[in-house]
This record gives sequence, structure tokens and C-alpha cells, in this order.
Amino acid sequence: MAEFRKILIANRGEIAIRVMRAANEMGKSTVAIFAEEDKLSLHRFKADEAYKIGEGLGPVASYLNIKEIISVAKKAEVDAIHPGYGLLSEKPEFAKECSLAGIKFIGPTAESMEKLGNKANARKIAEKAGVPVIPASNILPDNPEELVKIAKNIGFPLMLKASWGGGGRGMRLINNIEEVEKNILEGKREAENAFGNSESFLERYIKNARHVEVQILGDKGGNIYHLWERDCSIQRRNQKVIERAPAPYLNDKQRDVVCEMATAICKQVRYECAGTVEFLMDINTNEFFFIEVNPRIQVEHTITEEITGIDIVRAQIMLSEGSNLNDAIGKRNQSEIVCNGHAIQCRITTEDPLNNFIPDYGRITAYRGATGMGIRLDGGTAYSGAIITRFYDSLLEKVTAWAPTPEDAISRMDRALREFRIRGVSTNISFVENLLKHKKFRDNLYTTKFIDETPELFQFSERQDRATKLLNYIAKTTIEGHPEVKNKEKIKPFKFEFRNKIKSSEERSSVNLKSLLETRGAPALSNWVLNQKQLLLTDTTMRDGHQSLLATRMRSIDMLKVANRYNNNLSELFSVECWGGATFDVAYRFLQECPWQRLRDLRKRMPDSLLQMLLRGSNGVGYTNYPDNYVKYFVKLAADSGIDVFRVFDSLNWVENMRLSMDAVLETGKILEASICYTGDILDPTRTKYSLKYYVKMAKELQKLGTHILGLKDMAGLLKPAAAKILVKTIKEETGLPIHLHTHDTSGAGIATLLSASEAGVDIVDCAMDSFSGGTSQPCLGSLVESLKNTERVSSLNIEEIRDISNYWQSVRKLYMAFDEGVNFPASEVYLHEMPGGQFTNLLAQAKSLGLDNKWPEIAKTYADVNHIFGDIVKVTPSSKVVGDMALMMVAQGISKDQVEDPNSEIIFPESVIDMLKGNLGQPPGGFPLNIIKKALGSENYIKERPGSKIKEKNLLDVRKDVCSNLSLKEIDDEDFCSYLMYPKVFQDYLLHHSQFGPVRCLPTSVFFYGMENSQEISVEIDPGKTLEIRLQAVSEVNEEGDRKVFFELNGQPRIIRIPDQNISISKTHQKPKADSNNPKHLAAPMPGAISSVAVKKGDSIKKGDVLLIIEAMKMETVLNAENDCKIKTIFISTGSQIDAKDLLIEFE
Repeated sequence: MAEFRKILIANRGEIAIRVMRAANEMGKSTVAIFAEEDKLSLHRFKADEAYKIGEGLGPVASYLNIKEIISVAKKAEVDAIHPGYGLLSEKPEFAKECSLAGIKFIGPTAESMEKLGNKANARKIAEKAGVPVIPASNILPDNPEELVKIAKNIGFPLMLKASWGGGGRGMRLINNIEEVEKNILEGKREAENAFGNSESFLERYIKNARHVEVQILGDKGGNIYHLWERDCSIQRRNQKVIERAPAPYLNDKQRDVVCEMATAICKQVRYECAGTVEFLMDINTNEFFFIEVNPRIQVEHTITEEITGIDIVRAQIMLSEGSNLNDAIGKRNQSEIVCNGHAIQCRITTEDPLNNFIPDYGRITAYRGATGMGIRLDGGTAYSGAIITRFYDSLLEKVTAWAPTPEDAISRMDRALREFRIRGVSTNISFVENLLKHKKFRDNLYTTKFIDETPELFQFSERQDRATKLLNYIAKTTIEGHPEVKNKEKIKPFKFEFRNKIKSSEERSSVNLKSLLETRGAPALSNWVLNQKQLLLTDTTMRDGHQSLLATRMRSIDMLKVANRYNNNLSELFSVECWGGATFDVAYRFLQECPWQRLRDLRKRMPDSLLQMLLRGSNGVGYTNYPDNYVKYFVKLAADSGIDVFRVFDSLNWVENMRLSMDAVLETGKILEASICYTGDILDPTRTKYSLKYYVKMAKELQKLGTHILGLKDMAGLLKPAAAKILVKTIKEETGLPIHLHTHDTSGAGIATLLSASEAGVDIVDCAMDSFSGGTSQPCLGSLVESLKNTERVSSLNIEEIRDISNYWQSVRKLYMAFDEGVNFPASEVYLHEMPGGQFTNLLAQAKSLGLDNKWPEIAKTYADVNHIFGDIVKVTPSSKVVGDMALMMVAQGISKDQVEDPNSEIIFPESVIDMLKGNLGQPPGGFPLNIIKKALGSENYIKERPGSKIKEKNLLDVRKDVCSNLSLKEIDDEDFCSYLMYPKVFQDYLLHHSQFGPVRCLPTSVFFYGMENSQEISVEIDPGKTLEIRLQAVSEVNEEGDRKVFFELNGQPRIIRIPDQNISISKTHQKPKADSNNPKHLAAPMPGAISSVAVKKGDSIKKGDVLLIIEAMKMETVLNAENDCKIKTIFISTGSQIDAKDLLIEFE
């Protein structure tokens, strides 16, 4: 037998040091390898020699580079390589390469690893040995249909497992058929990343199970000994947290059975060296089922060493040298291996249990370990000054406690954990302490789901999760106010009750347009629209209605509360306009919510309604030009996410700019509504640019391009009733297309226009719900329905349902009073300035912010002047914004129309004007006036081609990779990726806000904008079936650092959030006096809260037991009584005061 002289450890951290210690005790030299990211790791310095590997590779990939590791081993002239656990420890090819290089692999043979290391093969061997196995599949194919079939055959629930490797990586629980494809893909991807092999299989999942594993040793002579079993049932995400030996719940007979099973399996392959055979024990039947064999040393081998006295790593080395079992472990036979006492191991990790166990990293600023009788520590980087990197496993140290009994071992471990002091990085120590103290753990009543099913284990003083983030947002908004509603009157929350019940499917309209679209296609739906008589209606409240009245500030939560009533009680609507246009970026910019989430949620609640969006031609939902494939990608994703009707327009009525998005919509099979933007007045013979002939010509162009419905988009409300009659009648006669009319009621003539269009044969018109109609919004839905009664075009909508829902919207509108600053009366001046409805409100707000609100008539006149300067253009976002920017600049600087047009007058044009005149928005009919182009651009060139055609398409896969890199994400989903393509900076800002404050979209609107009041309670559903109960207790005064404490109850548990008060100058802050605990004349606050009442006043003489004051906290009142007869000297608080613990409340004489 040739003894090893020098051993290379192909691993890192704790296990590398463990092997080095064993080797050093045996008089052998050791060699370490380390990656660049590991250059300060302790294992490097514990070895006799250490070599850097993995140049140009990742931190983990460096340790998976077999070729380089073998090269280093040869260079260092080692005799053997120990693989540790994880990384390459279960790779048969590594063992083979060692053998080919003449280096001994300390572990089982490559043949054994191939047979048992692959979990699927190991199952067959177990069956051959007569050991029960859990029903499972073979290696899984890639075909999704086959995966579903395999899953059904086995039966749910299922557990996905990686064929190679362990540590819980690649494992996924699959509860139902919907989770099959997603969870398998995720698990296989994880396995590939962890082990370099994505092979996986499905296994029936035993819910109430315990995890028992048996330690095995084998020599080259075919002898197999077991070192008894371990319990590894305390797991989180399939990774072991606490291990025990022996399993405290097994009797001797059960222990013998499971150990004999393990031995039988290993004898089938003449197993050599150390390995572990794992079983699940069904808690209901006490049956054992084979899971897998780990052909390596386990993390938890320490507890077996403690109860048997056998050094397993030393035995590994000796067995690989050729020793027999008797020599390697000092035992003559199996019967001599006995269990002595009980051992328990806990893994201390740098994971933060207060923040969903996210691994922490940084420098350990202070470290104090545990010691004493029966305590063993195995660590790799646990010392003061150690740097914990983010590149590797979060294991910091393993603590093993031994004692004569299980109860004593638990107590000893608990004591040891309480001795630890680790500062600078987060650890899971407090979580492990909770586990050890739990009654189920101490009574041996736990299963593998113990952690998942025991929420009290996670009850800590503070948790960095979504709840904490939302509390931070509420606290910040409560203290500082929302920037958009500062100095506005606070709106109190309301509770609205609908009068009507939600209709059942049997009570709804028999015509389901959504079903018609899906079963027969868009052309069939278009024909249906043409062939029916009633005037069809679209409700715009969820998009253009609030965009026009509330500066697009309506939040999703208020839409979702009524969405199912639209689907069931207003099923006769043609469509619901609820997405696109300005609502897309405003959702990110100002509301901090995802517009895609809004669409998905609305689609879920309105499964039978046609959902409609506004699409800005080749600009998508942006204000600039994009590569063509960006726009196509957006349209497809919008269709896949739930949009049925695409209203496509161009801000200058340039058909060339609409072709791209029109074609993209047609490819989706959804409804294309190409739209003509109406401006001017076809009745005015002096305005010949936008004549009836012009509109008919454009309508025919759109018809040729395949539009299913023709949209007439009168965004300023300029279409007069008489003009509407002529326009609709003529276009209908010329094209035969269904016509969908959209107008605004700014002038007050909107409903007259709709009725006139109805007489002329318009097929569909837009209205807003009564309480969101009129002014710059759309005409009133209820009034139009009433006006159509007893006519040929009577609507089938129920007026009572309209009024019920309108009453809800009326309540909602009050929440947005801070943004509801548009005109409250009809404005005939719209025929002068021709502003779109949505811009009218926004421009008024802009004027106020610039201090020009008293010059509104001048702004309106100047807006009209600018329109003529630009050659009389269509004005709708984004062209309307350009006109508005120019008008505000001219009024602010006192510039006249003549000065702008004077070639000798120097004017600095706004950037948006220059961009438009360069041709970046496209071309209006006849182009822009050359004199203005020359004055604004000088010698710069301008384009007449479609702007997007000049932008080179980019490979979306490459762009996605770049985006992930820029945002430091491993992957990005389609929705987020698409949003980044449209608005990179806006989306990044949203991500930052979301990471800081969580899903604020879930908060009630009054809380989102104004924060909470003392004693206010809210329920916040952050996920289906997951609701947070939040109560604001009190807000403290500002401390000397300028911070306030905000006291909450979260799900009945107290939480304190500290927020800097940006409204207070720190130099002006004062510190509230604190009570001196040694001064009997000081009355201290026993807890944070609010003063409910004060029963005494300065100078009062009081008796022992008299009531002094009452504190309200955590829904309970605490009465403070006088402890002695005394007199009141000073009272430092008053009713309503917010207090912290130990604040000085009263001073006695």
C-alpha cells in the first residue's frame, strides 16, 4: 500500500480546511487552489502550497475547470486529489481524468459514481437491491408536451430533481399541471449552472416526510460498513439547515432497517470510500423510500464523527491509499461501530433572515466564536477582518454540539449560538435559535416542511421584505408628503358600496365580442359591427377619461375594483379603452407601477371584454423613434398580454408613419383600428388644408393597408355636429368601413356631435362614464344612452348599471382632487387654440408651475399662433407638446408671432421644436414652412423619410443581454425588457423605486399620495391571498439627527421605521427630553405610542393611584397611575403627542 505524500484539495472554504487538517494530522502536505475572487480566502493560507486558477473564468467556473486543476496537480507533484463536496465532487469525468493523469482520486471509483451519482441510475440499483423507491420518471426530455404527459402519469404533487449533484440545487416542487413547464425549466437551468449538467427527473412528492441518510464507508475488498444514520429533515428550499445524529425519532428496529437498506444498495456496486445513502420516511406509514446516493463526503459528516469517534476524512484518505476498513477506522466489524450520545449541527450563513435570506457580503468587523465542552467549529472565513464575497456559498461556519442526550445537545447548541458575536454582515443565527427553541423541534414532531409551515420562526424585530419596504414608503410619505400633492388638502379614504349585484354569465349579453374575435377573427367582428343597428359604445374612463381630467394619474387599484363589473354588468360595451398612450410611461414615472401588470390584472378581471389601447404609430407608446423591431416586439407583447383593439394613429396624420405598427397589429390577428386625427373645420371654406377631400383620401389609404375599423380621432373636440354628419356619411359611402368616432367635450358640444354622427351611420363612439365626462374628457355615457332611447340606434346598455358604476367613479375622482384642475365649464376657445383634451389640463398645470396661470388667455392665443407658424398641423401627442412648449416659451419671454417669423429676429427655439422641424416626428401635409425650418435649423439638414427607417434594427437577444448587464440582472422578463426598450431611464428609475419601496401599487390611493393618519388601519394585498394588515400607531418628534420614528403594527406585530424628515432643518431640530431612570421624580414612557389623554395639569396635587395619562399603542390603552402622593411640576406632552420609549412625560416636584 502506497501512502500519499501530498494531496491537492479541489475545493475551497470550510471543506478544504477540513481536509487539510486531516491530512496534516497524518503528516501529509497539502495543496490549495483558489480563484481570483478567493485570493483572501483562509483555505489558501492554510495549505502548504496554493495556486491561483481560472484566469478569465468566473468565480465558480474556476473551480470546475478540470483540465487546469489536473495541470496544477501535476505541477505540484501531488499523489492524490480530494474533491470535498459540491463543485466537482460528483463528476465521474473528474475521477477519470485524475486516473489518466496517474493521480489518485480520493472518493469512489468513476464507475460507482456513474452508477450511483446519477440519481436516475441509482434508483434502478436500489430496486435491484430490493429497496423501496418513490415513483419517478426517467431522464426528462425537452418537449413540453411530453413533460406534461410524464407528470400526469406519476401524479401530483411532484419533486423535480437534478440527476447530478445535491445541495437542493435544481429541485422544484410541482403542485399542478400549470407549474410543470415553468418549474422544470427553472430547475434544469439551476442544475446546469450548479453542476454543468441539466439532466433531471420527476419524483412523486411525499408531503409529510422526514429525511434520513446513512453514512457509508467501503474498501477495495468489497466490505461495506455503515456509520449509522443522520436526520436532515430541517430544510429550507431543499437545503439542510440543521442535522442530527442519530435520528432521534427512530427506534432500534427502524434504525437497523434503514441502515441495512443503505448497505445493500452500496454492495450492489462494490462501493469504495465515503458516501451517503438518503431516504425519505413517510411520517404517516413509517415507510422508508430511497432517494439518492451522494458519492462524496457530506457537509454534515461532523455529527457522525462526533457520535462514532471515527474521522471520516481520514478514513477517506486511508481507504483511497488501499487500507481496508478495519485499518481505516479501527473497527474489526460492523458491530463495533456504536452510537455514543447525540450530536447536532447548525450552519451559520451570511444570509439575512430579515430580508428573505438574501446572502450578505462585506467585511466582518467583529467576530467572537463559541467554545466550551462538546462544541466543535468548522469554518472557512470566520474571523475578524474577513471579507465575505458574493460569489460563493453563504456558509460561514458549522457549529457541532455533542451531548449524552438529544435534549442536552440542543441546549448546548443554543448556548453556543448565543455566545457568537458577528458584526459587519448579516447572519442567520437568530433564525436558527428560533428553530432550536420551537416545541415541534424539541418534541421531534417536525417534517421536511417544518420551516415552510411554521411562520413564527420568522418573527423578528425587523425584516427587509416587501412589507418593510411598503412601511418605509408609507412612513416617508406620511412625514414628507408625496411630491405631487404637497400643500394640497389631504383626502380621506372612502368605502363605496355598489347598489347592484354582479351579473352572472347567464344574465349577461348573449353577444360576446371577445369570443367572436377569438373564434372567427377580426374581419368577422368588423362585419358584425357593420351589420347590426345599435350605436356601439366604448368607455374611455380607464384611459383617456382620466388622462384628460386628472393628468393621467389614475392608479390601477382603483380600476381593478370596478373591472369585473364592466365585464359582467356592462358586457354590451363594444370595448373598454384602458391602456397605452400616456398612461404607459406615467404609470412608471409618477405612479411607480408597472403598466404591464395593470394590463394583466385588467385582462384577468375582464376576460370577456374587448380591451383597447392607443398606439402612436411607429412611436409605439413612446415620444421618439425606435428601431422597427422594437415596435413590432411591443405590439406582439401587448396582444399576447391582453389587448384586443389597437387604435393606431400618427401625430401628424402621416400614413407612412403608421404602416409599421398597422402591419404588426395585423400579424397578431387582433383588431386594427387605424385612425385619422381630425383638425380644422371641413365646413369652413377658408381652411382648405384639412378638407373633406383630404379626410376621404386618407381613409382610403388606411383601407388599402387593411384596417378592420376606421377611427376618427377628434382629440381636441373640433368636430362640429354638422361637420360630423357630412364627414361620417361621406367616408362610409366611400369606404364601407365601420367607423369609430372619438371626440372630446371641451366645447360642450360633444354629445351633439355624437348624435349627429349617429344619424349619419357612425358605428361606434367613445364616451366616458358620467362622473368622468364633460370638459376636456369625452361626452357623457349615460346621457348618450338616454338620448338614444326610443330611436333606431338605441343602446342595449342598462342605464342603472351605468349610474351605479358612475357613482363609484365619482367617489374615486375625489381621491385625485390635487390633479383635477381643468376647466369646469364648456370652453368655446378650443375652436381658437385647438388643444387636445389631454393637453389642455396638462398645459394649464405647466403654466401654473411657471407662474403663468394668470396669462392663460394669452397662452391660448399664442398656442393658436404657434400652430399657424408651423403651417397648421395636426396637434396630438407628441406634436401637441411641441406646440405647447413653443407657446409657453413665447409667453414667458414676451415673444410675438411676428418676431418668430421675422428672419432677422434671433430666437432660441425649444429642443422639441428643433427635433420636430428636423423631421423626427414625420411630415405634415405639405411639409413644414421652409422659412421656419431655415430659421430654427440654420444649415442643419432635415429628413423627409420615415424617421424610424433611418434607425438600424438591433438583435433583441443581444440587446437583452446588454440590458441584463446594465441593470445587473441575471435575466429580464419580456415585459420589463420591452419597457426598457421604450423608456430606458424611466424604467431604471422605476426599478430603483421598487427595490426601495416595494409594490406601492398595492396601497390604497389615499395612502399612496398622503400617507396614513394615527390609528388608521389598512389591508394591503401584495399577492393573491397574501394580505398585509397595517396600522399606523404614532409618529415621533424629530430627533437631533433629523429623523422621525414611525410606529406601525404589521399583522399585529410592532414595527418601527426610521425616516429622515426632509421638511425639517437639522439645525432647528430639538431633542425631546429623556427620563432619567435613576430620578424618581421623572415619569418615563414605557413604550412608543400616542398620548390618548392627559388627566392632570401643571400644579395639581395628586394621590397615589390617581390617573396621570393614557397611552394608546397596538390597539390597546395603557393607563399610567401615580405611584406616590406628589405634585405636578412640568408636563412635557399633550393629547395627541407621539412618544418614544423612555421619553420624559411628567416631572414631579
